[in-house]
Amino acid sequence: MLGLALRSVLPPPHLSADTKDAVRMGAGLVGTMAALVLGLLVASAKSSYDQQRNEMTDMSSKIVVLDRVLSHYGPETKEARDVLRNTATRVLDQTWSKDNTGHSRLAPPSAGGEVLYEKLEALSPRDETQRSLKAQALTIAIAIGQTRWLMYAQTVEPVSVPMLVVLILWLTTTFVSFGLFAPANLTVAASYFVSALAVSSAILLIMDMYSPYVGLLHISSATLRAAVAQLGK
Repeated sequence: MLGLALRSVLPPPHLSADTKDAVRMGAGLVGTMAALVLGLLVASAKSSYDQQRNEMTDMSSKIVVLDRVLSHYGPETKEARDVLRNTATRVLDQTWSKDNTGHSRLAPPSAGGEVLYEKLEALSPRDETQRSLKAQALTIAIAIGQTRWLMYAQTVEPVSVPMLVVLILWLTTTFVSFGLFAPANLTVAASYFVSALAVSSAILLIMDMYSPYVGLLHISSATLRAAVAQLGK
């Protein structure tokens, strides 16, 4: 719309064919750079989203395996299993609300993981089997803690705002050049509106995938809920 407005006030020499070709060359260069940056941002956001989803699935599976290992150890692990179930339930409630609206960011790991580790360290194996199970349980517990901190650290780093600002500036410049030499009619305005909406939706997807636990594309809680349902059985 800014390009269409500028066209109405520019003198005729500024709207000549030579001027039009020069502006189109510059707009083509800017448009190509914007397309490359937009593609890189979408790919980076998708990679970050997939990594969070895979890590959530991996952590959920490790929680169930740890509970199974403790159940094979014996009744001495009841307190440790209770701590594991309570911690997993707390993570589930902190990350996704009851109505699935979610929170804006993954909550930092609580002290429940450290309590669980202390409970495991306090176990006194009576035979070789229990010693092996204790070692496996400690290894899995440490792996769960590492994954949890990694997930939190990844969500703390948001999308690069300066890069988004530069990208939007490039896109705005490109669209202004489009309207500068376009006829002022409803078809042109509607076409540019649809094009701008399409590009804006790509930027919306980038922002949404960098907040994987809230928004339109939030990660499902099904894997962790299924894991919690299996604990203590």
